[in-house]
Amino acid sequence: MTTRLLLVDDHAVVRSGLRMLLENEHEIEIVGEAGNATEAIAAATRLKPNLILMDIGLPDLSGIDATREIKKRLPEVSIVALTIHEDEEYFFKMLEAGASGYVPKRAAPEELLTAIRAAAKGEVYLYPSLAKLLVRDYLSGGRPTDEQAPSGLTDREQEILTYLAEGANNEEIATSLVISPKTVARHRENIMRKLNLHSRSELVRYAIRKGIIKA
Repeated sequence: MTTRLLLVDDHAVVRSGLRMLLENEHEIEIVGEAGNATEAIAAATRLKPNLILMDIGLPDLSGIDATREIKKRLPEVSIVALTIHEDEEYFFKMLEAGASGYVPKRAAPEELLTAIRAAAKGEVYLYPSLAKLLVRDYLSGGRPTDEQAPSGLTDREQEILTYLAEGANNEEIATSLVISPKTVARHRENIMRKLNLHSRSELVRYAIRKGIIKA
């Protein structure tokens, strides 16, 4: 399936370079560009892309604010941060806003393509050096006690939560557990509702904090 991609960066030369890189990928169709957050929100609403490459340092609103607003309007869109910012403040705020990936601009083109392909499949991609921040965040909170275990989840939901946090999709989980994808989807909705989570990135961070998985 073709990934409909929206490029968001305030530098035209960066957008041009990304377009040159990505136009050679047959599974990616660049449907638009935006140079600030206001344009990005409007373009996303109008074009309904599958995936957005989002810079954080935009001239009007931040890419974090743009991500949060776009995810409200288009919950199914995947957003990958492509930014110069590598400190934990921006990293965690972007994940909490609903981003499915976080890649520094110094990354190799192959890393960016990997992030795009992962996000297009509904998975989370974190650049290795930044994924360590999640581990440190988890460790600084201490290891979970029994009281910290996921409350209100059935045994099956806890099992599916682990698969989801590790990046498995509905079909893969269904095959592993010998149940239907529709049943997995129903459990997934229940998990997200019970835990008040709204994106896979939130789910991954929750799972690491609770010690369900380790990054």
